[in-house]
Amino acid sequence: MSDSSLRLVWVYPDLLSTYGDQGNALVVERRARQRRLQVERYDVRSDQPVPTSGDIYLIGGGEDRPQRLAAERLRRDGGLQRAVGNGAIVFSVCAGYQILGHEFINDLGEREPGLGLLDVVSTRGEGERCVGDVLADIDPQLGLPPLTGFENHQGVTHLGPSARPFARTRLGKGNGTGDGTEGAFNDTVFGTYMHGPVLARNPLIADLLLKLALDVNALPPVDDRWYDALRDERIAAATAQPA
Repeated sequence: MSDSSLRLVWVYPDLLSTYGDQGNALVVERRARQRRLQVERYDVRSDQPVPTSGDIYLIGGGEDRPQRLAAERLRRDGGLQRAVGNGAIVFSVCAGYQILGHEFINDLGEREPGLGLLDVVSTRGEGERCVGDVLADIDPQLGLPPLTGFENHQGVTHLGPSARPFARTRLGKGNGTGDGTEGAFNDTVFGTYMHGPVLARNPLIADLLLKLALDVNALPPVDDRWYDALRDERIAAATAQPA
């Protein structure tokens, strides 16, 4: 592994890739290569140690039992926590988002400890599942256009004082708390309920992860026409739905 390579780690594709979220890894890798950046991607299965020298770590969604198994193995392994301590960037989706918090409700109906990398706690909602397209305004400090994605979860995630909402919903349920928040982030760790895959629908989020990992303020431009067409189509479809 050369020092000049961008090290991208896709965590536990055997447990947490139920909803196509592995597409997020493809998008980050593709957008790095479009800038002629050297990328080394590692797909780390749940029976393998999580490397601590990665630059960007991606975690996807999954069903309840695989989520519990993933949380158990990540706690025992400790590699992801050490990587964050080394300054790595983490982007997580749905079940992965809940795992990064302090705790969530597992498939046995019990409180399962998370990794404590985000100041959030997830419970299980008692109403209807949060399902459908979402449109939300991302925190202004991140300088990104509106978030588009698809949510499918029963979880309700409450943010603590050190976590900022990733976005504020215009359409959809987001964190499920009724306060309009969607996802959470701190300096280097991000969580969202959005599938899609979310980075295909929001490529500038992928670029943000690259900039943070490279510690740069800007990246060379790339052809975004395909992404823009997808975004426009999905935003139009979401806003056309009856309230």
